[in-house]
Amino acid sequence: MNPIYETSTTGVTVRPALAGDAEAVREIRNHAIEHSTALWTDRTLSAAEGAAWLAAHLERGSAFVAEAAGEVVGFATYGPWREKEGYRHTVENSVYVREGRHGLGIGSALLDAVITSARAAGHHVMVAGIEAGNSASVRLHERYGFEHAGTVREVGIKFGRWLDLTIMRLPLS
Repeated sequence: MNPIYETSTTGVTVRPALAGDAEAVREIRNHAIEHSTALWTDRTLSAAEGAAWLAAHLERGSAFVAEAAGEVVGFATYGPWREKEGYRHTVENSVYVREGRHGLGIGSALLDAVITSARAAGHHVMVAGIEAGNSASVRLHERYGFEHAGTVREVGIKFGRWLDLTIMRLPLS
């Protein structure tokens, strides 16, 4: 299933990602890597790495972008939560919005798209791993019915400080 969503209040269209979106998605990811604690790495992606990362999601049909006035203003994906086969019915989501476009409903439209797609694909549970201090992301997921499954203290480090990981889950079936 490749759902397409319109959010008339923001003028944003959410659609399945295409290979041609790789550079815009990479720019948004790299900005998050350099300026936030959303991605727990200091290493940005090259163009080839970004294209390969997106290609894996395109194969699964699990990548979406939000467009406004022809510009990619956000993206969302879901993919395997863990690699072992016992976890095959559980997926993890990621939602990122371009800097300066937060608070406009873009994240909501993207999260709705990945939840709808994962349900249609027959997945059982969606997990979100969120840096515990990211209250906007926690609230977004709560609005879509995600429940707190726990917080693991000081399991990551970035910008010279220890980070806590909040795990949230949403039953899909």
